Amino acid sequence: MRSVLKKNILVVEDDPDIQQLVTFNLVKTGLHVTCADNGEEALEALEREQVDGIVLDLMLPGMDGLALCRRLRRHEHTGKIPIIILTARGEEDDIVAGLEAGADDYVTKPFSPRVLVARVQNALRRRGESDRPGAAPPREPGETVTVHGLTIHPGRHEVLADGMPIRMTATEFTILLLLAGKPGWVFTRQQIIDHSRGLEYLITPRAVDVQIFGLRKKLGSLGHLIETVRGIGYRMKE
Repeated sequence: MRSVLKKNILVVEDDPDIQQLVTFNLVKTGLHVTCADNGEEALEALEREQVDGIVLDLMLPGMDGLALCRRLRRHEHTGKIPIIILTARGEEDDIVAGLEAGADDYVTKPFSPRVLVARVQNALRRRGESDRPGAAPPREPGETVTVHGLTIHPGRHEVLADGMPIRMTATEFTILLLLAGKPGWVFTRQQIIDHSRGLEYLITPRAVDVQIFGLRKKLGSLGHLIETVRGIGYRMKE
């Protein structure tokens, strides 16, 4: 069984109450949320995580939201991520400025959480999975994955390490295929859990660490290819 990873929304908001409200409502609808209190933290999050959409306040400490929006639109890695501005600035000139800076949508405070969630989901649908920045071309079901001496055959549930077959459980295989499918991408423990749900047992954050330990051991000299990103999760070496 192959589950779909939850979309990850970056909420850039310095007001903790609003940040919590937005996070709660997005998570409630099945989205994953990463939070940043300012533009600098947002850029750091974008470097370490795959982000599918951004909810962006304009009045931020340091780099303001418009400057951040323009910066994101200039770079290939972030240029196509949907951006929904959420701000108390509701004048026509403010809205025009936000849209001209590259925002996909504009929501003014006070706001309806249901409306905001609908706007986010609509932006994700419009942009589509294939347009996510940095996304690898979609693989056909069962297509072989080859990376750093590893060969993974999804259809045959087979893993070769330097040509030698490695026996793996269904959970180990699913996690390895996820990481190897996008070398360099950092997957959080929660994303790995969501991807593996419904396999052998209810996987937990601690169980993810145990699975990774087992994977590294089975891969032997290639085990180092699975890198730990401290405080976040794991990735396959690029």
